[in-house]
Amino acid sequence: MTESDRVVQVLKKQLRARGIHYQQVASTLGLSEASVKRLFANGGSLSLERLAMVCRLLEMDLPALFRLVADEREQLSGLTWAQEEQLVADKALLLVAVCVTNGYRFEHILSQYNLSEFQVIQKLAQLDRLKVIELLPENRIKLKLSASFAWIPGGPIQQFFQQQVIRTFFRSDFAADDEKLMMSTGLMSVPSNHKFQQRMQQLVNEFYQACDNDDSLAMQERHGTSMIIAIRRWHFPLFEEFSTKE
Repeated sequence: MTESDRVVQVLKKQLRARGIHYQQVASTLGLSEASVKRLFANGGSLSLERLAMVCRLLEMDLPALFRLVADEREQLSGLTWAQEEQLVADKALLLVAVCVTNGYRFEHILSQYNLSEFQVIQKLAQLDRLKVIELLPENRIKLKLSASFAWIPGGPIQQFFQQQVIRTFFRSDFAADDEKLMMSTGLMSVPSNHKFQQRMQQLVNEFYQACDNDDSLAMQERHGTSMIIAIRRWHFPLFEEFSTKE
């Protein structure tokens, strides 16, 4: 990730946290909303003057923005093979890791899963040592994953979850109103393939942005949701033994 990409990622995160939409940014910059989206898609075209204007909208200054960018640079972009194996080998640790990366707070984990307070704290401490999170006083959780964080392609985590997905995710006719499966076939060149990969990544980014936007809702209004260009309400069945629900 380039430095300009980091700046854009931090700006987007700060805008979402304050509930500020592109329309408000467009009004501040004297541009159309489409122009703002293009600027944010190509961070290198954001001038210092425009950055300062967006910062004023965020009620912060440029030095504060650059400090946040520096913090982002220090965040975790991936685990080692051995660390991923450590997660896979401990089902409770993996459960807590999945929860915190999906925005669960300490009390959410306790209320939804059959784990003691001591067990959850123990697993959070392990994730702190792996630098996935920072465990703060009163068991508050600060996620330390960068926007570019990714599991190792073909690594222990990816292999593990692919097996789970193949076994259970597609056991559905995808007919309910909260699930959809689409498949297309055709002849395509490699450059076109790469363009679609970029659009797929954009869709993934929008998926996580939607999750961030729903963060203020009560847990009862949010549901574990997975997307593989198919989407449905679903959770990993391997965690059912920890569920407090009948």
